[in-house]
Formats: sequence, structure tokens, C-alpha cells
Amino acid sequence: MLQLLCALAMLIAGAELLVHCAVRMAANLKVRPLLIGLTVVAFGSSAPQMTVSLQAALNDTPDIAVGSV
Repeated sequence: MLQLLCALAMLIAGAELLVHCAVRMAANLKVRPLLIGLTVVAFGSSAPQMTVSLQAALNDTPDIAVGSV
């Protein structure tokens, strides 16, 4: 139970940090935060899945590559 609570706390802290940094990036680039949310944050949330698919394709396991899409 303690591990679950620690993982949840880390997840919340990471999400807060991501939002804070995305808003700061939008301010520094002088663009709307929506634009950062639609591009940078969306890419960041899709990157792990894309990495799994790419690695599976390179390891000649197309079932996993297609299954993770």
C-alpha cells in the first residue's frame, strides 16, 4: 500500500511539473499554452508507445509493433 501511495505522489508531482514547464515554455516562446499542449505534451505522452513499436519492429516482432499501436 505504501508503494502505491508513493507512486501516486510521484505521478502527481510529475504531472504538476510537466504543466508548469509547459506553461513556462509557452510564455518564453510567446505562444498560446494550447499550442504547447497540442504539440509538445502530446508528443511526450506518445513517445513511450512509439519507442515500444519502433523497438519491436527493429527486433523483428511485428505482432508487438502493431499491437501497441
